[in-house]
Amino acid sequence: MARKTRTIYVCQQCGSQSPRWLGRCPDCGEWNTLVETLVEPPPVATAAGGAWSRSEPQRLSDIATDGLNRLPVPLVEFDRVLGGGLVPGSLVLIGGDPGIGKSTLLLQVAGLMAQEGALNGRPVLYVSGEESARQIKMRAQRLAVADATANLMILAETNLNHVLAEAEKLAPGLMIVDSIQAVYLDDLSSAAGSVSQIREGTLRLMHLAKSSHLPIFLVGHVTKEGTIAGPRVLEHIVDVVLYLEGERFHTYRLLRSVKNRFGSTNEVGVFEMQDTGLMEVTNPSEAFLAERVAGTSGNSIAVTMEGTRPLLVEVQALTSTTSFNYPRRTANGIDMGRLLLIIAVLAKRVGLRLHNQDVFVNVVGGLKINEPAADLGVALAIASSFREQPIAPDLAVMGEVGLSGELRSVGHLERRVKEAAKLGFKRCLVPNLARRAQLTVDDVEIVRARTIDEALEVAIQKT
Repeated sequence: MARKTRTIYVCQQCGSQSPRWLGRCPDCGEWNTLVETLVEPPPVATAAGGAWSRSEPQRLSDIATDGLNRLPVPLVEFDRVLGGGLVPGSLVLIGGDPGIGKSTLLLQVAGLMAQEGALNGRPVLYVSGEESARQIKMRAQRLAVADATANLMILAETNLNHVLAEAEKLAPGLMIVDSIQAVYLDDLSSAAGSVSQIREGTLRLMHLAKSSHLPIFLVGHVTKEGTIAGPRVLEHIVDVVLYLEGERFHTYRLLRSVKNRFGSTNEVGVFEMQDTGLMEVTNPSEAFLAERVAGTSGNSIAVTMEGTRPLLVEVQALTSTTSFNYPRRTANGIDMGRLLLIIAVLAKRVGLRLHNQDVFVNVVGGLKINEPAADLGVALAIASSFREQPIAPDLAVMGEVGLSGELRSVGHLERRVKEAAKLGFKRCLVPNLARRAQLTVDDVEIVRARTIDEALEVAIQKT
């Protein structure tokens, strides 16, 4: 008896289903996201869930972990974001804007893993649903992925059933699917990239990963809002969700983790896009300050933390008398709400007349800073530009600005100061409340300030 299909409307954001079309999703509240979808009962094999779901209860103390150690990734920055290596059987989703370098990065990882012998002779299977095998070969030559890498297998296929069959036959040590929106299951009537195809395809790959302890990378497209395209349940299925970020007109790329069942989500990897692919940036602070022009007004050096790594970033600010009734506030690299708060504190507590000033703030290098410890750097840059007085070039600053104009302490103070000392800064301006921690770093003078007024007296050079 033939299985009956039916029509439902599925939200492309949250996966909610409705029997009729609605302008607004009743679950997530997004507008115009419900798409007509043909669904049919899953085949019997799929409903059973595969061999991985037919397991029996085991005592935790009896479960063996021999041979399931993390697999080190030769790219140190990539390895750090994963939490110290790739866990066997993990399902990793990596997203990012088109052209940001997702496929480039994973092809480099595939080539290195195949060369290094980290997989005990097992091959790496790179599945592409968007490029032909020859196109991948051309990109591999540009990235200097060695032709002698016999353990790197390329499969240009969009039928996921065929991909799963080849994976079981080949028994690879690592598998990459580029992308999850491009592959489809022929036992489902919906088109590739639809909610049902993405959900069911990801579940099939998860069963393969868990049953054979095979680590799998999935490439995911993103929407115009910057989230992974498809149902939100996709991010709940996978073990790790990574985002490759960066401005397309800047060379630096940041690899962030927003979900990691096996490690921290605070780590970040820094890469630089070059002709031969994404190159690791071993000292990001030095790279971000390479084009700094000391002695100009409106520039400050803030020390921020990206995970466990301190980064020195250049914050630029520009104030100019507005030509309109309402002054403009533009933030690039920091939160707009945080910028408005700092401007209000400078106007109320310091007395800077910014009510008729356009204020522009930019973090050099295309970085995005979410940490309050950069507040002091932003405030000093704005005040420096308004007064047209430069900040001392040997000074690095760190501190959170409160609504009363006070400076609040930040974490990992000693690590921040040591990073500044490594790059040649002779003084560090820190909140006075940090006196609780006895801070002594060779060749660095620790200058303390309780309020933003005191910080301005120390930081801005008198002319």
